[in-house]
Amino acid sequence: MRRTRVLIAAAAVAALGVAGGVYMATANADENTAPKLEAEAFSAQSGAQTEGTRDTGGGKNVGWLANGDWLQYDDVSIGGADLSVRIAAQNQAGGAIELHLGSPAGPLLATFPVASTGNWQTWKTVTATATSVPAGKQTVVAVMKSAQQWDFVNINWFTLGTGGRPPATATVAPPASASPSKTGSVTPTPTGGTTNGSGTAGWVDVDQAAWQQQLAAFDKIQQLPIPGGTTRVSEFHTDCSVSGEAPDDPIVFPGLPGASHMHTFFGPKVTATSKPADLFGETTNCNAPGDNSAYWVPQLQKNGQPVKMKSFRVYYGSRLADPSVTKPFPPGLVMIAGDAKKQAATPKGQNGQFWCAGSAEVGRSADGNWPVCAPGGNLIFQLTFTDCWDGKHIDSPDHKSHMGNAVNGKCQGDFPVAIPNLSFMVNYDSLGGDGLALSSGMASSMHGDFMNAWKPENLNPLVKVCLDAKAKCGITPSFTGG
Repeated sequence: MRRTRVLIAAAAVAALGVAGGVYMATANADENTAPKLEAEAFSAQSGAQTEGTRDTGGGKNVGWLANGDWLQYDDVSIGGADLSVRIAAQNQAGGAIELHLGSPAGPLLATFPVASTGNWQTWKTVTATATSVPAGKQTVVAVMKSAQQWDFVNINWFTLGTGGRPPATATVAPPASASPSKTGSVTPTPTGGTTNGSGTAGWVDVDQAAWQQQLAAFDKIQQLPIPGGTTRVSEFHTDCSVSGEAPDDPIVFPGLPGASHMHTFFGPKVTATSKPADLFGETTNCNAPGDNSAYWVPQLQKNGQPVKMKSFRVYYGSRLADPSVTKPFPPGLVMIAGDAKKQAATPKGQNGQFWCAGSAEVGRSADGNWPVCAPGGNLIFQLTFTDCWDGKHIDSPDHKSHMGNAVNGKCQGDFPVAIPNLSFMVNYDSLGGDGLALSSGMASSMHGDFMNAWKPENLNPLVKVCLDAKAKCGITPSFTGG
């Protein structure tokens, strides 16, 4: 289970020394008998947070590590075949730490077994032998493996062979100033985070010139007369087909193919290196004119095999008291809804769970987390995104913090700009039941990603004519009565 602790920004690596603007990992003061690669000196990570180690001279360690999490270290020298890692673990399930070369799916260098040490701050050094000793600087990725999804290990440091060579080092970006989150904790270093012009890791500024140009065009659009019988609901939609399935995520793990769990992609072709601007050059299978946006969710599996999709629709709407203030998406916006790390039971009656079309649920799976649907009722999940934007950033360290919820039916405070509310309606060719799992884990880990690539000339009228006027449209700015 994930432990509740005061969060320390992973970027605030106190054990690092400065050398010409590049930060180099060094050994702790009382641990200088062998070259050390400090665990917190990663250049990219998934699922990690950094904290102080409680024993004298221990410096910092990386914790909150669960199955599938990983740490990447660049420009590392492997000094010999004798390797070690200093770990602490309270979880009895244990597991392993695999070292791979190049990427999380690259050649296996070594495997360290992990067993409970009795406490999250009771430390033990575990050894392994490298399968080979590659020459020159390497990218080394430590991948966590465990039979269950909860935290199972903390890591203090690695030694990657002695061999008479200098201490192993890892080059990482200069630490950013930590910014408090809404709860008063400190935001961890983002996975695959980028840097904006202010040098703050993970926050990406909107192109204000392009955004203001889009708003100027949007403001010139005239409302259309709304005929009688039109359903007065702020809505339009797009229907998309599957465009691919791969263990990639260009928002969370940009440029790292194979680093993620399996995703099902909809719309244009998506790879680990895709950026919003790239999507305009791809062919999309979404049917709303001008929608080249990418959408993706974790793959649903039954007994380890992928479940086929029945349909995928994205509804765009407004949940505000006054929908007329809704603006189009800013160029390049990306965001995530849901929590891929959440592993909790979802019995019948809980919010945010899978359900059966036509209220056709006739039972539950043996574990209680999945509905059993009657014939003719397929398995569905509806995933809703936040719809208030900070007006400044198109991405943030956790890919969520630039977005917020309305307060008293209005976008205000830190998130003053109302944008369309996305809702994924994910329909599976399945009647539910036993044997189901998401590639990210339990049903509670359902989540979705959105990468905006709407053409403004198509999106702007849909927002103005349909959402702002509280009128139901289809895939074009024309009205429907159903």
